[in-house]
Amino acid sequence: MAQTTLNVRMDEDIKREFDSFCQKAGLNTSVAVNMFARAVLRERKIPFEITDETDPFYGESNMRALRESIAQFARGEVVEKTIEELEAMENA
Repeated sequence: MAQTTLNVRMDEDIKREFDSFCQKAGLNTSVAVNMFARAVLRERKIPFEITDETDPFYGESNMRALRESIAQFARGEVVEKTIEELEAMENA
């Protein structure tokens, strides 16, 4: 099989850490990149989840729930439970 070269630009620190990781795993960077490419072709997808950079914690639905919880707390609508009560609820 003919070989070719792939040039990739990346942050210098990331490359250094990646090279170090590969070395500790008994690989070199070229082998690791080839493994990634083969996994993509075998699985017909990127072999890990790619998501929006936005932390889902700050998504609109979660922020809405947090605002409502804060409002309930401000109104004094607080329910207190001991850890034992919460565990009992979980196991019920």
